[in-house]
Amino acid sequence: MPFTWLVLILLAIATIGFILGRRRALNSAGGDRRELHSLPVYYGANVAMWAIVPAATVLIIWMLAQPFFVNSRVLATLPDAMVSEGSSIGLVMSDVRRVADGLDVAVQLGAMSRAEAASISTETSDVRERLGEVGVALGSAVSPEVLSGAQRYRTLNAAGSLLMTVLVLLIALGGAAYAYSKSTANFRARNNVERGILALLIAAASVAILTTIGILFALLFNTIEFFKLYPAADFFFGTNWAPSFSGRGGSSDLGVLPLLWGTFYISFIALLVAVPIGLFSAIYLSEYAGPKVRSVAKPLIEILAGIPTIVYGLFALLTVGPLLVSMFGKDTLGWMQGGTAVMTAGLVMGIMLIPFVSSLSDDIINAVPQAMRDGSYGLGATKSETIRQVIIPAALPGIVGAILLAASRAIGETMIVVLGAGAAARLSLNPFDAMTTITAKIVSQLTGDADFASPEALVAFALGMTLFVLTLGLNVFALYIVRKYREQYD
Repeated sequence: MPFTWLVLILLAIATIGFILGRRRALNSAGGDRRELHSLPVYYGANVAMWAIVPAATVLIIWMLAQPFFVNSRVLATLPDAMVSEGSSIGLVMSDVRRVADGLDVAVQLGAMSRAEAASISTETSDVRERLGEVGVALGSAVSPEVLSGAQRYRTLNAAGSLLMTVLVLLIALGGAAYAYSKSTANFRARNNVERGILALLIAAASVAILTTIGILFALLFNTIEFFKLYPAADFFFGTNWAPSFSGRGGSSDLGVLPLLWGTFYISFIALLVAVPIGLFSAIYLSEYAGPKVRSVAKPLIEILAGIPTIVYGLFALLTVGPLLVSMFGKDTLGWMQGGTAVMTAGLVMGIMLIPFVSSLSDDIINAVPQAMRDGSYGLGATKSETIRQVIIPAALPGIVGAILLAASRAIGETMIVVLGAGAAARLSLNPFDAMTTITAKIVSQLTGDADFASPEALVAFALGMTLFVLTLGLNVFALYIVRKYREQYD
């Protein structure tokens, strides 16, 4: 049964259960809702909750577990020579799924029956011709082993989907029947429903935590595999980045220091642009601008946050880069050799970060109690003195948080770096040199036919783990600053 139909049936069972549960509760009270412990809607909601929540939980778990089970069973039937190399398992399963999809499409279009799909062999030329007529080609290079695996893949998936459908529907009907039997006047339906809603809220709040844990473990396991192939000391303290994918030009140099330097250098220049402009604009909008100016200026500033980063990258490549070359290039000062440089990416990235700093700082400054302003004015302070000595210190924890958010955004930016800063990994103090960042190299290392058993591909996960740890340290530092200064105003 298609997934959409299964979901619709679950919703229908829950809806019918809601109506029947509510009706049964009213009937048990003789039609007088005052005799019920809870409102009638809670009895119906309790039946609907028992019908859909356990069934949906089993459905989600089953859909997550079935691919792993099917893949393991299919791999167990393939010859050891095909799956002995860890790097080829993904390619083998990709071929198996491609052939299985071709067989499924052929069955759906009527090119063959289910029995033919289950018994087809690579030597069956007439079936191949029928597949070609409907535009579904398995390809002449399909081996008997892959075709056998595809047939088993189809069989296991079909059996798993059927068993899942039956089990989910039985659980939904059983849950609805159980809750329906409890729908009597004395049943505490409201308490039960509220506990279910509390569990739902806890589950929703746990999603972010579980997602972070999942990302961390995905990075950690692949990083460990990388350090089994490449020395950790050479990675963390190496000053040369020169990956070699050909296998002929010697071993790769995968030192992370040039990438870290480029990442922090570009982010530093971006913050030098974004923080003063964003903070000064926030102070102006919150303390000096009138309502009309504020209603126009703030939306215009926030428009910058909605522009795609690829547009900023093109702006850096086509406008800012040539402009800087005309000012600092060979014909003038001779500092800049090309349009792609740290300064190009830093300036454009700073423009992109202005609304992050400005909008958040503006909201934080507006949250400072008006009584603190009035007290300062009452002591004879001017507006500028009040801003410097009262408002900014009171809003400092939030402002630091806004700056750290902008810094995290700058560290994780990719497209502006790719188009505006170049791809050279180097250690240089010259802001007019081309450099690159960790995020740009993560993309380049995983682009194309990457062999995930090689250090040149696994290094992307080590780079991601390094970036994760640095960002975590940045957030811990920001939390320390916020707590330190917030104590003065509690």
